Amino acid sequence: MKISFVVPAYNEQILLPRSLTAIRDEIRRTGLKLGQGAEIIVVNNASTDDTRAVALAVEGVQVVDEPRKGLVQARWTGFENSTGELIANIDADTIIPPGWLAEVLSQFGRSETLVGLSGPYIYYGVPRRVNAVVACYYRLAWLVYVFNQYVLNVGAMLQGGNFVVKRSAMLKLGNPDLRFSFYGEDTDMANRLSKVGTVKFTFRLPAQSSGRRLVGEGVFTIGIRYTMNFIWATFRKKPFTEDWQDIRGA
Repeated sequence: MKISFVVPAYNEQILLPRSLTAIRDEIRRTGLKLGQGAEIIVVNNASTDDTRAVALAVEGVQVVDEPRKGLVQARWTGFENSTGELIANIDADTIIPPGWLAEVLSQFGRSETLVGLSGPYIYYGVPRRVNAVVACYYRLAWLVYVFNQYVLNVGAMLQGGNFVVKRSAMLKLGNPDLRFSFYGEDTDMANRLSKVGTVKFTFRLPAQSSGRRLVGEGVFTIGIRYTMNFIWATFRKKPFTEDWQDIRGA
């Protein structure tokens, strides 16, 4: 299966190279080749810095422009310009580890009904205790996800910036809900995908991500905000938080 990596990037000239390098390295480790079994598409999402030039400097990377600022808009533009059977949505501050792509291909290869696959984040640039709190949060969220999916028969769970979807499933969903420009977009995607096929969250697919938002806004604040947006997107079909703060840097 050909896989397309879609990387939305708004003013990410600092962290983007590390993310793209990790993707290229993982493609090589898996035995795929850029342009054949895999492709990398950076969506320059209204950047005002050198994000576009930084992305173009990485061999094999394609760049498309999306002037409408927002994760949903950027990911949809990336999808429209992709050609893979699988679409890996990776944030510009996310680093996929060795074995990530092999796990993705294995999971999709074993299940014809699987349409969405995701895993947790392990944050870099934060104290160890922060990741301990985050790990507890993920496990509580997973329990809620299992209860919602198998008891209430509603919703699913994806980690935005570390998830893979099937092209055929995306085509069935149609245009995205542009109300989810940032918060709640991953939950909205998971909910819609769950009506098409199986959506799976597994701790076997971790990725590293910058802890800059946790540091900038606080772990407790972020935890509450993501929880409320998860609930709102699942049961009220709209985001709880419509505005977001841009936090950039290492």
